[in-house]
Amino acid sequence: MDTGFLAALFAGAIAGGFVNGLAGFGTALFALGFWLQILPAPQAVAIAVVMSIASGLQGIWIVRSEIRRHPARLARFLLPALAGIPLGVAALSIVSAELLRIGIAASMFFYGGFFLLRGNLPRFEPRTSVPDMVVGLAGGMLGGAASLSGALPSMWCALRPWPKGETRAVLQSYNVIVLTVTAALLAWKGFYTAQTLGLTALALPATLIGAQVGMLVFRRLSDDQFRVALFGLMLFSGSILALRELV
Repeated sequence: MDTGFLAALFAGAIAGGFVNGLAGFGTALFALGFWLQILPAPQAVAIAVVMSIASGLQGIWIVRSEIRRHPARLARFLLPALAGIPLGVAALSIVSAELLRIGIAASMFFYGGFFLLRGNLPRFEPRTSVPDMVVGLAGGMLGGAASLSGALPSMWCALRPWPKGETRAVLQSYNVIVLTVTAALLAWKGFYTAQTLGLTALALPATLIGAQVGMLVFRRLSDDQFRVALFGLMLFSGSILALRELV
């Protein structure tokens, strides 16, 4: 491993950890922008799954009371996601990774950019059980395919009138559980070789440090600032993925 390789590995780990600490999602969105430059896609995804879990577990603690207050809300997203994870893992070796990245990049770029430019952010007040379940299922499939389980739920939750703690409680818990199941399936299929585990161990400390910094920023944001930050992260994440494909 040369200096450039290690720099990309640690940069992805720190960036992914920070975003997860701030928003409760996004480890893979930011980390894969670096790691797919130096690693094969299946190996990069396998490492991103573990980093997402590690950084997410820290964030769950700060919204534990919100998780206990709204278990049914989390279940609407999570239970369909569990059915989607095996489909995503199976697609990892079938679906074009390039097509997947372009689709996610375009969605996040235009979605985040549109709402950042609007004066008033839209909000859906009524309970939306069926859309919640559909988003949860799609997120589970993306989690299994590319460790991107948080992309669609974060877009949808940003439109709900929930305080930042409740939004994070759904996103953080959902991501950790979905990606833990994903990691188990990837391990069962032999994705975690000795080399992959060694790289994971190297990246883990940087991810944990980045997550701690992100959580410090999270505590200082108001509800409106947090919602705008989510849209900004979507725009920036989409830009990173799109630029990578263009370059």
